[in-house]
Amino acid sequence: MGLVVSTLGRIEPLERLLRSLDGQLGDGDRVVIVAQDRQDEVEALASRHRTPEFRVTVTGSAPGASLGRNTGVAALDEGEFLLLFPNDTTWFPAGAIPELRRIAADLDAGALTVVDEHGPKFTLPPGGTPLDRWNVWNVIEMGILMRRSVFEGLGGFDPGIGTGAPTPWQAGEATDLLLRLMERRPELARTFRWLPADVTVGGIADPAGLSAAERRRKLRAYGRGLGRLVMRHPYPWWWRFAFVFGGLAFGLRHRSTNTPADGWWVFVGRAEGALGRTFGGSTKAVTR
Repeated sequence: MGLVVSTLGRIEPLERLLRSLDGQLGDGDRVVIVAQDRQDEVEALASRHRTPEFRVTVTGSAPGASLGRNTGVAALDEGEFLLLFPNDTTWFPAGAIPELRRIAADLDAGALTVVDEHGPKFTLPPGGTPLDRWNVWNVIEMGILMRRSVFEGLGGFDPGIGTGAPTPWQAGEATDLLLRLMERRPELARTFRWLPADVTVGGIADPAGLSAAERRRKLRAYGRGLGRLVMRHPYPWWWRFAFVFGGLAFGLRHRSTNTPADGWWVFVGRAEGALGRTFGGSTKAVTR
């Protein structure tokens, strides 16, 4: 298994991630951390966990989570790996990696449930359901499982979209990757593996630790990326229209983490993405 983490150098959450992996990795498993800031501190952290059984490599890249993940995959040893893309705020429950190894031994592409302090971020379809352009939205980066050969055959994540990308389109890299999988490898879309709901990876809620202004900037930036995504892939016009204006209800649908007024910023971001232009303000989702 190859676990690839792109980070801005958040040391405390990275420490929790690495601690959660202690005792779970096998001889052939590898962890690659791509530090896009504070690389020396990240290397010092990794060195405290590195053992013959816990193979962790630190490298660096220019900003952008998508670029970081691609860089991390390229830094893995030669050979096939089952790839996972935990965030630096992700953690693995006890026994999760051995269980993933057991049930995903013959998997080419699939997804597992991501949970945070509020419960599952998304509910995955039942096993045996083909991946399609509607349920693809239930998969986020840290829930992806994919063979390295499949990932590289698709060209990896698009470095022009996603958190920290050099464009205003600050989300949607996982959805874009899987939509390309459907287009180029339809047989893998038909056999896409939805893992059981009790096989999970832990994370944090998107607004965790953010001020109201930071939360709304992030919502707008993410909305902008998703709005662009629905224009670059073959969704019907009526659905694109509904998607953009549906952003107004985002705060009502996610009351545990947002306020009703937050929907305005999601709508503005999705409109910017759909139009392919911004209306001023910061274009970055996160700065720390």
